[in-house]
Parts: sequence; structure tokens; C-alpha cells
Amino acid sequence: MVPSGAQKIEMKTRIRRMPRSSPAFEKDFDTIRSPRSRAAMAIAGLAVALGCVFLLSIALGSIRIPLHDVISALTGENVARSTEVIIRDVRLPRSLTAILAGAALGIAGLQMQTLFRNALADPFVLGISAGASLGVALVVLGGSATVAGVFGSGIGLAEDVLVTMAAIVGAGISLTFVLGLSTRVQNPTTVLILGLMFGYGTSAFVTILLAGTAPDQLQRWVAWGFGSFSGVTWERLRIFAPVIVIGIAISWATTKQLNALLLGENYAQSMGLSVRRMRFITMIAASMLGGVVTAFCGPILFLGIAIPHLCRVLLGTSDHRALIPAVVLMGGIVALTAQIVCLLPGDKGVLPLNAVTSLIGAPIVVAVLLRSNRGVFTA
Repeated sequence: MVPSGAQKIEMKTRIRRMPRSSPAFEKDFDTIRSPRSRAAMAIAGLAVALGCVFLLSIALGSIRIPLHDVISALTGENVARSTEVIIRDVRLPRSLTAILAGAALGIAGLQMQTLFRNALADPFVLGISAGASLGVALVVLGGSATVAGVFGSGIGLAEDVLVTMAAIVGAGISLTFVLGLSTRVQNPTTVLILGLMFGYGTSAFVTILLAGTAPDQLQRWVAWGFGSFSGVTWERLRIFAPVIVIGIAISWATTKQLNALLLGENYAQSMGLSVRRMRFITMIAASMLGGVVTAFCGPILFLGIAIPHLCRVLLGTSDHRALIPAVVLMGGIVALTAQIVCLLPGDKGVLPLNAVTSLIGAPIVVAVLLRSNRGVFTA
């Protein structure tokens, strides 16, 4: 059991008076330091794992590239021209996109679970992904951009920015609507149902917009809905990466406030926290993270729910100072792993990304449900 703050102070006072060779000193010292040491070791292990999975994601595919060639290409050494092109133009941007998208969805899920105090909250369940999809649909189907442009290389920088902004605004509107309803509803499960219903309603409106589109555009839109990390080129990373970095930075800057919200809004207000302002800041960050990922990679399922829970179990804490870096690393690992699984068929094609993420995330959601004895889920 993790000791309370008062118990830690008492232990520290007792430790100062003990001989360092005594068994009692070692026991109390380990009790105080173990949670922090566990988190540090876990984060270090995640960093190493992320590096290994990153190399594998570049090496594996329809054409297998030896790991030493991958390392040589990444360090600037001479490799075959064809190998260099595959790594530089295809697999490296795809792998970086997977890392950024996994980190973004994990952080957005963590923020939603803390803000709503609900262990099953994430961008998809609360309608953020659906709102972002609606923003993309309005721009793509009613503006100068095309569905083909979202996936191909024919879309310009201005259209990329427009699609990104539309996705963020759509995500923000959806989150504002659900958050407004949550203030009138006490049951966390009801909030989830409201978020799902809003998402389904938004998706229905998108379907109506798609009814009059050309068959080739419809086919591309359906493929976009499956999710993919392959559509983000180096040019799009100039938009994709900064938005995600800013969203994660906002989350990191509000770790103390997020920790206070874990104990309830009344406690947070008693500590001098402006809950309304914190909600607004969290909504902006979550909308940015969920919106930009949806715009460029499609509505990706389950990662926002699964990643924070994996990190809580691994670290044994809900402290956001440890959770945020762990979620960033774990998000990259899980997203890269899903990408590798998608490529297993080799030259016969690829598996839909959302099918793989569902296989990863669904068991975790079931485990969260089974751990609850009353049907009320809190982060």
C-alpha cells in the first residue's frame, strides 16, 4: 500500500535517526522510494521498447529490410538506393505518424478520463472523433479539397491546414456539447451513452453528405474510415507534428491541475483551481489531439481508452506527472505494434488498422468493466 503524505513525513523523520545498516532503515526507505522508482524504471523500459518497435516497424513490410541496413540508413551511412527510398519516403514518415498518433490519442484519452472521472472515456466514445469527421466531411465534400486529396499528394498546404482546422473545430464543438450535458447528469455511464448517441447522430449526418458523392470518392472515404498511418507524408508532418506537440505540451503544463481533478471538483476548487478554466484548457488540448489525428489518419478506435489503463497498471499510480510521459511512450508502442500487425499479409495487402486496434483495445475495456462491481467507472 502506498503511504500517505503524513506517513511519508513520519518515515523520513524516523529514517534520519536510524543507522543506515539497520533493516528498519531499508524497509522504510524502500517504502518511500518504491513508487517513484517503479515509475522511473517503467518509463525507461518503455523508452527502450519504443526504440526497438520503431526499428522493427521500419524493417518489416512487403519488402523485408535487414536491421543493420535500417540502422545504417537512419545514421546516414551508405545503403542501396532502393532501400534508402523505401525507408526515407515511405516507412519513416509512417512510423513517426504512428508514434505521434498513438501518443496523441493516449493523452486525449487520459485527459477525458480525468475530466469526466470515467475510466471508459476517450475521443471516440465521447464523440470527438465523430465531430472531427464531420468537420473533415464538410470541407472535403463541400469545399475545394477532395477525398482523393486527403489520401493522395495532390492536396496543397492550405487545404491541409483547412482540413485540420475543420477537424479541430468539429471535435471541440462535440466535446463542448457532451461536457455541457455531463454537468446535468450524475451517472458516468449515462454520459458515455450520451457521447455515443451524439457520435452516431453526427455520423448519420456525414452519411447523408456522402449520399450524393461519386463512387470513387465514397470508396476513398470508406478506406479513410478504416484508419491508416500511411497517408501522412513529410509535407503533412509539418502540420501534424507541431499540433500534437502543442497539445501534449498543454497537457504536461497542467499536470498539477489534472491531479487535483482526480479528487473531485470541490476539492480542486478548495485548492484554488478554476475548474471552468481547466475544463476549457483541457477541451482545447483534447480537441487538437483528437481532431488532427482524425483528420490525417481517420477515426482510430480504442487506443484512447486502452493506453492510459495500460500505463496505470504498469506504473501503479494515477499521478499525471508520471502518466503523461508513460502514455506518450506507450501510445507510440501500441500504435507501431498495430501498424506492424496490419502489414503481416505482406504483398497480399494490409489489414484495416481499426480492426487491429479493436483486437488490442476491446479486451482491455472488458477487463475494466469486469473490475467494476457496481457498473460505475471512475479513472
